[in-house]
Amino acid sequence: MERNGRLSAVVLGAGLIGVDLMTKVMRSDVLDLRLVVGRDGASPGLRQADRLGLRTATDGIRSLTDTDDVFDVAFDATSALSHAEHAARLAPLGTVLIDLTPSQVGRMVVPTVNGPDALAHRDVNMVSCGGQASIPILHAIARRHRVDYIEVVTTAASMSVGPSTRLNLDEYVGTTRAAVRALTGVDKVKAILNLSPARPPAMFRVAMSLLGEDLTDTSVRALVEDAARGVRAFVDGYRVTACTADGEKAFVAVEVTARGERTPEYAGNIDIINAAALHVAERYAADRFATVGAVTS
Repeated sequence: MERNGRLSAVVLGAGLIGVDLMTKVMRSDVLDLRLVVGRDGASPGLRQADRLGLRTATDGIRSLTDTDDVFDVAFDATSALSHAEHAARLAPLGTVLIDLTPSQVGRMVVPTVNGPDALAHRDVNMVSCGGQASIPILHAIARRHRVDYIEVVTTAASMSVGPSTRLNLDEYVGTTRAAVRALTGVDKVKAILNLSPARPPAMFRVAMSLLGEDLTDTSVRALVEDAARGVRAFVDGYRVTACTADGEKAFVAVEVTARGERTPEYAGNIDIINAAALHVAERYAADRFATVGAVTS
């Protein structure tokens, strides 16, 4: 823990997600961004970090393990294939690892659904952007109504999806489906991801179709609005664009407008998963500060 009352943090990965994430962490009152790690010193992300006066490194996970520095929190914005190694190598150091890849290695967490779970795990998986946008709403509906089938269709602008994410498209779909199942209790789930090449770029949208019983328009709308308010507490650009129900079917669509300083408005996919990750990290920091205060008082 830093003397300035903040936890030390590192961002692994300097792609589109990593760049937005580092700007968000820099604004935090409880996290101190000490390092941004990439593999190519000439990459736009690391050059951006240099311009912001941040310390950078290009030796991947070894930049964390082969140093005397100890980091309280590490954000992994690399790839699902790399995360298992990162988790294994950081475990002995006691670093809390917040995984923004669809690896399914750690505990899957959606802040407004099972946020407290993050406090009991050292490796927290943020599922996917589509999962973060859809699961709060799907969980709210499934908790109150019988739901037999869920379909989640995520549409993101191709310009908002970097090379590492493109390598993980199968993992993205699988992890989104697994998280929806786990956090709603609904077994029959289908997840679809569309990367749109449209110009101007398409806004980030997630459409949810549900089949069940007694899905009344009044009840579903109330549940959706309440769930959306919870998400907007830390994702300002999150809004419901459609919500209908007729008894056996319900349809809900959401759109996320990015609010980041260096992220275009259409890249809500980046904004929502990074905002969720930061929310989890700050909640962990608050819990740790409270624990330390209780011990020293």
